[in-house]
Amino acid sequence: MAIGLIIIGDEILSGKRRDQHFPKVLELLAERGLKLDWAEYLGDDPARISATLKRTMASGDIVFSCGGIGATPDDHTRQCAASALGVPLALHPQGRLNIEERIGDMARDAGQEVDLGSPENLHRLKMAEFPEGASLIPNAYNKIAGFTVGTHHFVPGFPVMAWPMIAWVLDNHYSHLFNRQPHSEQSVLVYGSMESTLNPLMEELEARYAPVKVFSLPSVGDALTRSHIELGVKGEPALTATAFADMCAQLAAMRIEFAPCGPGAGA
Repeated sequence: MAIGLIIIGDEILSGKRRDQHFPKVLELLAERGLKLDWAEYLGDDPARISATLKRTMASGDIVFSCGGIGATPDDHTRQCAASALGVPLALHPQGRLNIEERIGDMARDAGQEVDLGSPENLHRLKMAEFPEGASLIPNAYNKIAGFTVGTHHFVPGFPVMAWPMIAWVLDNHYSHLFNRQPHSEQSVLVYGSMESTLNPLMEELEARYAPVKVFSLPSVGDALTRSHIELGVKGEPALTATAFADMCAQLAAMRIEFAPCGPGAGA
């Protein structure tokens, strides 16, 4: 199954906030032998969010969506998920209890009486309104849950909440997918050559060792590094090792200068 990531928020697209989710999700997936297949960034536009979710829900992909599940006017993700599914929003009973427990915790910490019927606290319950039939994603940070519908999983935009929630979803819903496809990657730094010169070799390697993939990452270099191309292969470990050995032999036969990759290669 393909895995996708949707990151929602005008503040990301405007640059007011720097996205931290993309690299962290890559890390969480890699720790479990999984990889990210695609990612999209969306602003706080309900029509665009709804259309995107309708498309991705039809794909069957596993999707994590970060942001927009609060209760302020710029939070649209809960409503858009319901619209994409063609179902109403419904107050989740356990989600409501979680929020009420959080309200009680905050009141006690402030030395105040709990008033669950106040307009402010009734408004907070909107954060437990999810598409009808949704299940909860627990939030250990403040008890206000995210939600799951099908293979789509919705978490807050705050990293301190979102990342443990994504890890929980992976461990509790997809552990059967962990480390099912062994993967390795090997590469060299090629000097004094152009990608156009390397293209025939790359095409030959992909044809001979399919489904191994060949990649090239050019770099203009810097004060410490010569300009180069990181040329490599990735895929199933045994076949990748064979393809890599063949690639190196052909580079040598072509009298192309290359060297093993060190830390930070391709940067």
